[in-house]
Amino acid sequence: MSNASDQKISKIIEDIKKSEIEWIRLQFCDPFGILQQISIVSEDITEEAFSQGLPRLDGSSIKGFKEIYDSDMLITPDPNTFAINPDFFDTDYREREQASYRTKSARFFVNIHEGYTGKRYSRDSRYIAERACEIAKDMGFDKCYFGPEVEFFIFDKIVLGPNPMSTINWSGGTGYSIESREAPWSTDNASGYIIPVKGGYFPAPPADSLNCARDEIGSTLHNYFGIKIEAHHHEVATGGQGEIQMEFDELLPMADNVITMKKTTKEVAAKRGRIANFMPKPLEVDNGSAMHISQSLWKEENGKKINTFYDPNDEYAELSQIAQYYIGGLLEHAGSLCAITNPTTNSYRRLVPGFEAPTNLAWSRSNRSACIRIPSHHKNMETRKRIESRIPDPSANIYLAQSAMLLAGLDGIKKKIQPPDPIDMNIYKLSEKKKREMGIKKLPVALREAIERLESDDKYLQPVFEKDFLEEYCEIKRHEHISVFSLPSPREFYLYSNV
Repeated sequence: MSNASDQKISKIIEDIKKSEIEWIRLQFCDPFGILQQISIVSEDITEEAFSQGLPRLDGSSIKGFKEIYDSDMLITPDPNTFAINPDFFDTDYREREQASYRTKSARFFVNIHEGYTGKRYSRDSRYIAERACEIAKDMGFDKCYFGPEVEFFIFDKIVLGPNPMSTINWSGGTGYSIESREAPWSTDNASGYIIPVKGGYFPAPPADSLNCARDEIGSTLHNYFGIKIEAHHHEVATGGQGEIQMEFDELLPMADNVITMKKTTKEVAAKRGRIANFMPKPLEVDNGSAMHISQSLWKEENGKKINTFYDPNDEYAELSQIAQYYIGGLLEHAGSLCAITNPTTNSYRRLVPGFEAPTNLAWSRSNRSACIRIPSHHKNMETRKRIESRIPDPSANIYLAQSAMLLAGLDGIKKKIQPPDPIDMNIYKLSEKKKREMGIKKLPVALREAIERLESDDKYLQPVFEKDFLEEYCEIKRHEHISVFSLPSPREFYLYSNV
């Protein structure tokens, strides 16, 4: 380690002692984006822990990781991710009437290593992100900036019943219900204010019942985790849909920030007796939750940082040829990317016409009906020039999603894939015949189709995503598809019970 790293680690150990931190939460994401955590006593955070690792992980118990005969793994804390947790992170709100015990804790995101050799583990999401950035550097791009806009719902309650785990349930079937005090179907709306379906964009309180909750999420992210917040607001859907806009950052720290944001949102909701939900399409009748991701590639020349996506001489969108090739790569690989950026069966309930989600492959300036948009709020501003993919959703593993999109864009640059002409019209209103005439292709309509496209189009990912990992990933996702689509739904009984 460098002297600077040694000094940072020494200061962290000192801060842990001074702050009387008892427990350290070591966190990482499994390949499917689910946050995992182990708590260790603070005395175990020593200088050796950062260099030699901690033998605290059974890889066979993490989905998509190791076999039982080769399961011992090491984890090393990343000193750049140290943060002291808010007090309310250490309360069990499901037992809040009895919960009187409080402790002080801090967190690290960890890197995962092979147990015997100590080598970085190829399926570690953070390692995949690091390797993707190395590919970009090898091509001359020093910085890869990303800016996800994560949408979510905060519901009062989600009730599953009576047995959602059973595919054969003779006790009365399965189902779910969602309660939200601001939704039109609410039976517990003491304020008398509701938000109509598709009427949730920017309402002020008291109709927006979650303004203060989003204030708390944003303040917690900034004050405890150093994450810069640009804005927050209620989103289009009823039922408590919101968005918190974080300032863009480099690929790896931005992915860490998204995971921190999702956990903080869940903690704040639990503190208020509610539940945060990041499913892409929890409500049938209203818009789903997206995770639009802005992207740009930068390089340094003669001590000056240059946004390679910016060209002031381009009359259409001040967009460079490099950026257009990057878009070409995203469109070329969009179908296979969906298996990673939209990785759940629920993802494809969002990607349907009529709910402001993309269904067709096209790009454009200022056009929110295109799947790739060039934001045009600012002219002659190099720092703000970027492209935005509107396809991803918040069920994705953000490390893998950003890495895969970067690799697709870099493949476009490498192969000089020119995208088709931009579409400057409302694509939602075009007939299917017109779209065929214009050569506008479609996104996958189900997880199974996205998996099949990934299996036939994964070469651009293989410099970073190991082949055996992609094969297992597809197999697990195929099983998810079958497990959902083999189960009859109430809507099917409504449509077909009389056939």
